[in-house]
Amino acid sequence: MKRSTLLILSITGVFCAILHTAAWSVNNFLMTGPKAYLTFSSSVAAGAHSGMEECKFQFGWERWNCPESALQLSTHNRLRSATRETSFVHAISSAGVMYTLTRNCSLGDFESCGCDDSRNGRVGGRGWVWGGCSDNVEFGEKVSKLFVDALETGHDTRALINLHNNEVGRLVMKDTMKRACKCHGVSGSCSIQTCWLQLAEFREIGNYLKIKYDQAHKLEMDKRRVRAGNSADSRGATAEAFHHIHATELVFLEDSPDYCTRNASLGHHGTEGRECLQTGKNLSQWEKRSCRRLCTECGLRVEERRTEVVASCNCKFHWCCTVRCEQCRTLVAKHFCTRRDAAAPNHIRHRSRGHRR
Repeated sequence: MKRSTLLILSITGVFCAILHTAAWSVNNFLMTGPKAYLTFSSSVAAGAHSGMEECKFQFGWERWNCPESALQLSTHNRLRSATRETSFVHAISSAGVMYTLTRNCSLGDFESCGCDDSRNGRVGGRGWVWGGCSDNVEFGEKVSKLFVDALETGHDTRALINLHNNEVGRLVMKDTMKRACKCHGVSGSCSIQTCWLQLAEFREIGNYLKIKYDQAHKLEMDKRRVRAGNSADSRGATAEAFHHIHATELVFLEDSPDYCTRNASLGHHGTEGRECLQTGKNLSQWEKRSCRRLCTECGLRVEERRTEVVASCNCKFHWCCTVRCEQCRTLVAKHFCTRRDAAAPNHIRHRSRGHRR
């Protein structure tokens, strides 16, 4: 199923869940019924899309590379998972929706919603006061909660984990906001500054959540108490498990499966056919080891293929006012994971290593 189709299905699910919620108001913007939610639908869709694109970037050279099935927010064929990867999907999706809603609000794209000027005029610190156009994260947070959290209709431990990870994405977005300032004074002396809060680049939020992913905490549940279903014992076991979890810590319940091999029922494509990196400019150590991680350790071999790349070159400016370029063709060496020869099974190294991707 194509990504756009999955996204539409997800948003449809959001609407179905939201239409049963109570009327709401935020920042003097009051509207009830379906029209209120349709006002933000395009921003929610764009935010979810940006979240998944960031997920693909962060996991581009890892065994689990944020496949299309991840767009269903951890639900596949009615099977609910709560792995380390699922925790990241929930956090980055929630952050993406909140980010887009906040940005659009501050830009004035929504009626009766704009910059957060609630602190303007107050002294913020030595030599500066609040002013300007702060990004309205309170609006983005409240509306994104209404959309994203409405997807989670369960009441079990997995539902609580998903809601917690949604909140982690929103908190990280708020924690990464930056203060921007403008100088005032005679002859540019900057004797006083006017400052406001603005969103960080979304890549920075993705990097931060990737660190949270690596440090994610597995909940250890008392299985006997959990089997009690919706009883007080089950709820008590869940409450105890969350007791020592920090608000910005990603959590998961189940160990990750073996992402080396294909599992169509779970939406895992395996690493066969994946591209990896061996040489190139400015590669990190993690990228340089991608062939070993994706191919060798998954029982595959690295195959080099020469690929023709067509790109614009020898561009010249012509008065006035066009740029004309030639089309240059170059051969580039790329590396892919392929099956080993059947005659050499002893060289296969294929084993699961915890949550390694």
